[in-house]
Amino acid sequence: MGEQRVSLVTDQAQMQRFVQQLLNDVQALEHMLDNDWFETGITRIGAEQEMCIVDSNTFKPAPIAMEALAMMKKYPWVETELAQFNLETNLTPRELKGKCLSDMEKENFTNLQIIRKNLKKLDAEVILTGILPTLRKYHLEMEYLTPKKRYKALMEAINTQLIGSAYELRLLGIDELLVRHNSPLLEACNTSFQVHLQVAPNDFVKMYNIAQVMAAPVIAISANSPIIFGRRLWHESRIALFQQALDTRTTHDHMRERSPRVNFGNDWLHDSVLEIYREDIARFRVLLSSDIQEDSIDMISKNKVPKLRALQVHNSTVYRWNRPCYGISPNGKPHLRIENRVLPAGPTVVDEVANSAFWIGIMAGAALQTDDIRKKISHSDIRDNFAKSSRYGIDSKFTWYKDKKISAVDLVRKELIPMARAGLKAHKVSTADIDKYLGIIDERAKSHTNGARWQLRAFTKLKEETTSDEAITCLTAAIIKNQKQEIPVHKWKMPELRDLQEYRPGKLKVEEFMTTDLFTVQKDDIIQLVAQMMDWRKIGNTPVEDTKGNLIGLVTSRLILRHLVKDAKITGKTNMVKDIMVKNPITISAGASIFEAMNTMRENKVGCLPVVDGKELIGIITEKDFLRITGRLMERLE
Repeated sequence: MGEQRVSLVTDQAQMQRFVQQLLNDVQALEHMLDNDWFETGITRIGAEQEMCIVDSNTFKPAPIAMEALAMMKKYPWVETELAQFNLETNLTPRELKGKCLSDMEKENFTNLQIIRKNLKKLDAEVILTGILPTLRKYHLEMEYLTPKKRYKALMEAINTQLIGSAYELRLLGIDELLVRHNSPLLEACNTSFQVHLQVAPNDFVKMYNIAQVMAAPVIAISANSPIIFGRRLWHESRIALFQQALDTRTTHDHMRERSPRVNFGNDWLHDSVLEIYREDIARFRVLLSSDIQEDSIDMISKNKVPKLRALQVHNSTVYRWNRPCYGISPNGKPHLRIENRVLPAGPTVVDEVANSAFWIGIMAGAALQTDDIRKKISHSDIRDNFAKSSRYGIDSKFTWYKDKKISAVDLVRKELIPMARAGLKAHKVSTADIDKYLGIIDERAKSHTNGARWQLRAFTKLKEETTSDEAITCLTAAIIKNQKQEIPVHKWKMPELRDLQEYRPGKLKVEEFMTTDLFTVQKDDIIQLVAQMMDWRKIGNTPVEDTKGNLIGLVTSRLILRHLVKDAKITGKTNMVKDIMVKNPITISAGASIFEAMNTMRENKVGCLPVVDGKELIGIITEKDFLRITGRLMERLE
């Protein structure tokens, strides 16, 4: 949210004033471009570090950002983010030369050490990862929104644009996620390391198109977001999650095209950065306004550089993965930047700087090799590559220059690392920095390991050994441990359950340990089918649901046994499920605690509890679930 003083548009007059200011800003920008007002001859880099705050004991999100910031008032580089379990830091812009990369790493690591020291007083930790593995859907309710006017205004504004009844997540990876949510706070799942590269106006078209081409291989080698709500999905699930979290569209009978506010772009950039700003104004409604006193046209007439606040407010609500940014340098001259938003947070600071060095290097290197990258590859292919890299990460295979098919690993090692090396050398970046950071990228590619691949391997291994919740907790603890030691991800070992010093399931909610892969029957099914299913699946309880998915009964192994021993012998007929099922089974909600579930089962002497949302069946918990948890706790005690 680059502009802090923003508000929801509440009336037509306010909207009209802001839109006029927006149009004035575009006109002012055009004048500055046409008359060479912009800073040239210098290339700077900068970055924004997003992170999650977790409880030191449970490794679940800790919504304590405001308390933490109150303790760190003297540090202006740390600030709020959308959710109360997020923080963001801004790194110092520095010229692309010498030891700029190692200086960036040192500054970022030092900042994180200060934050860690302060969070320790609140019994909390920070973690750098594209999507926090222990995050649950209930952490994204509006109560977790950071209590600041601009965030509330943004959420309300996006909701006003919603065409359907809810936001939907649909992702398919190793597992599948298909879920609705009632707010765009889903966006808070994502944490990134956003890198800025200053670009001369005359080079902007060329450099922006290069950024679009290079987005896919950069994602492939840096992916670090494979797990959402305990599901193994895309290697860089941030890409799909961010788009769907803010996607206000819905399905229709017709084929009208509507672009999401989070998008890659529909075409090359052809003439000027103005194309992007103009398209975004034409395509996307204004969400927020700001009380802007500046008259950009008047300032231009007085040869003063305007801040273009209206343009910046609108730009902050359209999320291109390569986003143009306008700013004013310390010398008072305006400048343009490309903000790379595809890089995830983590796995470590040194990995993040390696990712940055790789991206900046191939941007500069590609610019040395070609004047117009559009002649080498089609826009359709780069869009396809972008989608592939998001889904398959380091396992991707791309369509590259002149329709060549090449794996992500071969492309990175054989073509892009040499290109990045040449680009960084051209800017006189320290040889030691180039060797260190591009060496990490090379080792990552050689070992076929990035953050996403490591998380997927580790979580799959741990899930075979224990419950999903303990596995995800152990995974998160291992990530934090490796980050503190600044070990590049290609050197990380697989986590072991014994490495998790303490596991506290007492505060678990039902939805965190219930079974969601259900085998159910309907009331008119024959009892023999239920008996066979329970035998095949080795389960002792089968929920009965109607055709809409609502719970209407429960069949237990005891009822089946009673029927076979008594009722079937007496009547001799084939009974149906409705004849023996418990018609009003005791249920529990997903938000209840594990203790509530245990007490309910004990007091009512039942062996299972169907989990419902209203009447809809969404899961089940049984004695076996508690046995798995207590068994692991007993092993830990031993």
